[in-house]
Amino acid sequence: MKWLQFLTPVSSLNWQEAHELVQQHPPGDVIFLDVRQPREYEASHLPGAKLIPLGELDNRLDELDREKSIVIY
Repeated sequence: MKWLQFLTPVSSLNWQEAHELVQQHPPGDVIFLDVRQPREYEASHLPGAKLIPLGELDNRLDELDREKSIVIY
């Protein structure tokens, strides 16, 4: 899968580490990528998170800035 290559190397973060990542970078330098379904996203999501459902990720990678840190949830 093309997206697996795009997302490596990968590490897991807990919510505290994700918060620290955001605090250490200027606004907009960290992308929160929500890979759930639109209905789940509409029910609740992180402010500013970008929705790309997992099943669409392969075809929408060009929407992501590879120079930024991406936190996927």
